[in-house]
This record gives sequence, C-alpha cells and structure tokens, in this order.
Amino acid sequence: MENQAKLNANSLGIVESMIMGIAGTAPAYSIEITTSTIIATAGILSPASVLACGLVMFGIAFAFINLNKAVASAGTSYAWVSLVFGKVLGFFAGWALLVLCCVFMVSAMIPAANATLLIFKPELMNNVHYVTLIAALWLTAVSAVVVKGIKLTSYVQVIMTIVEGIILLAIIVMSFIVFPRAPQHAFSWGWFSPFNFSAKLFANGALVAIFFYYGWDVTMNLSEETKDPNRTPGRAAFWAMVFLMAFFLVFIVITLLGLSDAEIQHYNTNIIFAIAQKLFGATWGYVAIIAVLLSTVGTVETQMLQFTRTLFAKARDGALHHRYSRLHPRWQTPHLAIFFIWSTGLGLLFVSSYLPTINVILQDSITAIGFQICFYLGLTGLACAWYYRSTIGGGMWQSVTHVIWPAFSGLFLFFIALYSIPSFDAVTNVVGMGGIAIGAIPLLLNRKKIWKVAA
Repeated sequence: MENQAKLNANSLGIVESMIMGIAGTAPAYSIEITTSTIIATAGILSPASVLACGLVMFGIAFAFINLNKAVASAGTSYAWVSLVFGKVLGFFAGWALLVLCCVFMVSAMIPAANATLLIFKPELMNNVHYVTLIAALWLTAVSAVVVKGIKLTSYVQVIMTIVEGIILLAIIVMSFIVFPRAPQHAFSWGWFSPFNFSAKLFANGALVAIFFYYGWDVTMNLSEETKDPNRTPGRAAFWAMVFLMAFFLVFIVITLLGLSDAEIQHYNTNIIFAIAQKLFGATWGYVAIIAVLLSTVGTVETQMLQFTRTLFAKARDGALHHRYSRLHPRWQTPHLAIFFIWSTGLGLLFVSSYLPTINVILQDSITAIGFQICFYLGLTGLACAWYYRSTIGGGMWQSVTHVIWPAFSGLFLFFIALYSIPSFDAVTNVVGMGGIAIGAIPLLLNRKKIWKVAA
C-alpha cells in the first residue's frame, strides 16, 4: 500500500467527523420522508419502534467502532467482512453499499428538487420531468463540491448542518410549548414501550425505523482522511448516534402531539412543513423546507463520500477496476469514482422520470434501500462478533460491546430483511435483492485479482 496513492490524511477533526455522521443520516430529510410511513405502520408505538431500532443500530455502531480500531479503512464493511469471512462475502458487503448509494441518488435528490420547486415554483412540484431536471442540477452541484476535496466538503457540510439545526431547534422548542396544551394524541409513556408490540407489528415497523438511522457510518469511510484514524471516527460515530436517537424520538413525539392522523396522511412527505406552518404560519413553513433541502443535499454529499471511498478501496485491492483508485493529483479525491456516481445518478434519475408518479419512485427506492442496509450492516455486526469472539469472558462490557450486542444486532437485521421479502412488490425485489445479486458479474470478472490479493 506504500506505493499506492493515498487519500488526504489528517484532514478531519472530531467535530467535523461527528457533523459528517449526523449529516449522513439526514435528520430533517429522514423525518420528512419517513415519519408518515412509520406512523402509518406502528401508530402511537412509533417512538418505541424508533427507540428499539436505535438500540439495535447501536450494536452495529459498536461493531464499526471496534473493527475500525483494528483496521482503519475507507472500505469499512467491505474491508472488515473480507478480513473475517473472506473476499467473496466482503465483496458483496461492499457491493450492497455501492448499489444502495446509487439508488439513494433517486430517493434523496427527488425530495431536494421537490423542496426547491416548493419554494420557487410550487405549481411544478408534482411534474416528474421538472423534478428530474432540478434533481440533476443538485446532483451536479454536490459532485462538484465533493471532487474539490474533503476539506471543502466538510466546510460546506458544517455550514449546512448548523443552519438546519437552528431551524429545527426553533421548531422543537415551540412545539413543546404549544402542542401539549391541546394534543392531537394524548401523550403516554406507553409510546416508548416495546412490550406493547405484536411480533408482526414490530417487524413491519422495524425496516422503516432502520432507515431513520442509515448514514452515520460515513465517519468510518473517512477514517483514512481523519486525524487519529483508529479512534476519532469511532468517537464521532458514537456521539452522532446519541444525538440522532434523541432527535428522532423527540420529533416523532412532536408529530404525534401536533398532528392528527388525517393531517399526517395528508401532508405525507411534508411533515416538518406541516408542523412549522401550524406553529408559525405559512412563512415559517417555507423556512422549514429550507432545513429539509439542506439536510437532503447534505446526505447526498455524504452518500457520495461513502460510495466513492468504498469504490476506491475495492479498486485499490483489485476487487474492481483499478481506474477507480486513481486520485486527482491536486485534490487527492477519487475523481473517476465521483464521475461514475454522478453519471450513474443522472442515468437513474432519467429512468425514474418515466415512472408515473414521484411517490412511486420514493416508495420503491426506500424499501429496497432498507433491505440493502440490513444486508451490509448485518454482515458487519456478525464480522465484529466473530473477530472478537476470543474476548468473551474478558470482562462484561467488552463481551457485550464487542461480541454479544453486535451479533444480536446483525442477526436482527438479517431477520428483518428476510421477514420483509414476501411483502415486497416485484420492483422492490428486483432493486433490493437483484441489485446485490448482480454483483456476481464484477466478482467473476475480477476473480483472479481478488484471489491474488487474498493470497
């Protein structure tokens, strides 16, 4: 590895890394897109579903933290699963992340375009072709920032996240002042109890709840560009997860207190807009849309980082074509990998413009992404448990955080993914499972290089 090009080391500190982890999960975007779906699925037990899946995701977070201490790699799941379970499973773990990032270009850029049109041309926001055009322009702008280097990318991300946070904090504070006076759903601590679920209801809500938390692991993909790469990304991921769990629980509670079931169904993917408008009037509703727009653009930026760093690591090892491991001589970014995700994203946006409605695009892509998230994160949890299996009995905390919790979380994610397959429609099955299975083609094409690296 000494003779290979290296990413721009020592670029990110703990604060920048933590903000990357928060932005990767896209708090405002996740609330806007997913809240109505999880409430439709789990009802007033939505907080319990988000809490339980947050605890599951903490097990995966510990897996990432502990494996990153052992091997800091931009390839994260690909590198670690390859180390523990072999190159084939490692290849598919990385491939699942690459596929879902491509699909995410559609499910994230469309709300960004919607938000832009809602602010400037609301009469066009349901026109699929205009939405596709604006989405393509946003994708191009984000790609231009990412290719210029990790420092510029982090600065842009920090600014967007601070503005988003100020807007959301104002909404949260005012919500707890106004909504408890005449709640649409009477508050109960039973909202947080996982014991009130039936097995079927819990499983149905879990795949949606898991989508809330996806994206924090970008901190690990940036480990080779972070100061103290074996420790700083882990600390950033932990505190990002603490913040995100608290934030999602608070906003689900606010939604239940402030909006009726009919309002939640009506506003659908505009929940923050509805809450802000109810609290402050129409003008603040549009200010809230700015928060969603910034959150969406921010998470596309972090997704692009995850994709390009994973593609870079796989190409560096010979698992994919070596061209994707080339770095720009000035910016030290994998520019060809960035060009690939940009062009692929444009292609998927173009194809999606022929689907009948925007809601069809969002529904199909989010469900498929949930399946792929479970696959690669589940493998990582099990890889951590197996790698550290000898530590069982070496202390309660170490046994729990290195083996028991990651193993349970990994198995849980696989259970949720398998349980959900019968409920998927044909499109979701093709995108979700077919997207992973098609990785067999590049695996076979590069098998000689992969086995050579493995040897």
